[in-house]
Amino acid sequence: MLYLGDQFPNFTANTTDGEINFHNYLGADFTPVCTTELSRVLILLPGFSKRNTKVIGLSCDTVTSHVV
Repeated sequence: MLYLGDQFPNFTANTTDGEINFHNYLGADFTPVCTTELSRVLILLPGFSKRNTKVIGLSCDTVTSHVV
């Protein structure tokens, strides 16, 4: 069982941007967002990358359900 403050177990996952290792995002600040905010993040992604900032959006759905 996990509790607030526990470290979430590491995992790798196939994403729309290739495979990720979740613990590469440790220390990240997680905020729930809506789909319109996620689309704006995509537009701003070059600025995040320039600042060496990792962006991740998590979903309970399959990868293929998000491929347009």
